[in-house]
Amino acid sequence: MDTEVKRCAWCGTDPLYVKYHDEEWGVPVRDDKTLFEFLILETFQAGLSWITILRKRENFREAFDGFDYKKIAHYDQSKIDELLQNEGIIRNKLKVNAAVSNAIAFMEVQREFGSFSSYIWQFVNNKPIKNKFKSHIDAPATTELSDTISKDLKKRGFKFVGSTVIYAHMQAIGMVNDHVESCFRNNEV
Repeated sequence: MDTEVKRCAWCGTDPLYVKYHDEEWGVPVRDDKTLFEFLILETFQAGLSWITILRKRENFREAFDGFDYKKIAHYDQSKIDELLQNEGIIRNKLKVNAAVSNAIAFMEVQREFGSFSSYIWQFVNNKPIKNKFKSHIDAPATTELSDTISKDLKKRGFKFVGSTVIYAHMQAIGMVNDHVESCFRNNEV
């Protein structure tokens, strides 16, 4: 009898990746603070591997005041300069500045919709899309829906929110369930 736990192949065997896959990826998130954290991490991930971001996640959390968007929205140039010297995070000037402008845009969305969660989840009628993939390579990098959300976020002033980043965000926050059919998490989330 095969008792080995089946997971999505993308997480491999790295304990940090496996923990993220097993406990977070694809679980529906409706808390604005967590949604902002994932949005910031996804924007910093653009062009890099997700494991790189996961390994620096605690450093990001510390550097960006626990992902408190209200504080981040008020970062001044000295704080931005401090972040750009922080070797524990991705020191990309455009991405650091985007984190500040995205915090401001995030709060504007909250004012308009009551919460960022209400805004983002409306795109899927508040119900996760469950895909049925045999292999993780079958999952798309973008969809028409991620294109639509990306365009809307950009119109609202968000940066580094291209369609690929947004689709990865949708996967991370459980708007889409892309756990492969053989993965033990497929029916759990």
